[in-house]
Amino acid sequence: MKRTLQFLAISIVTSTLLLGVSAYAESVPAGGVSAGAAAAKGDDQPSVLFGDGGIFAQVTNVMLFIIGAISVIMIIIGGLRYVLSGGDSANVSAAKNTILYAIVGIIVALLAYAAVSFITGTFASGGSFTGGGSGGGATNF
Repeated sequence: MKRTLQFLAISIVTSTLLLGVSAYAESVPAGGVSAGAAAAKGDDQPSVLFGDGGIFAQVTNVMLFIIGAISVIMIIIGGLRYVLSGGDSANVSAAKNTILYAIVGIIVALLAYAAVSFITGTFASGGSFTGGGSGGGATNF
């Protein structure tokens, strides 16, 4: 009896969620995220969310610049620590780790940029990713 009640409760919750999702899907604007964001913006807000002058592009570029600058500074600090280590194995190891972590940080930042570029390109085109060109993709970012 307990299993039957659990199954009935799970079935009711699942069907309610599915009906809610289908009702939400019917209310989403046809133009995708860009059309929804354009409909919700105020009069004094910028009209470009995606694209070359979009907010996502500006924020991503600033963050990428900051991460790149910090990584270059950390590589320089690691190089100085390596030169000034005096042959001490603990200091040499710490300096190598500083350089390694700075390089890993640059790689992670570039991969994050690629992921954001792919996702915003997909959403900006209003549907599936077409792989570049004028139809959407990373070149739209």
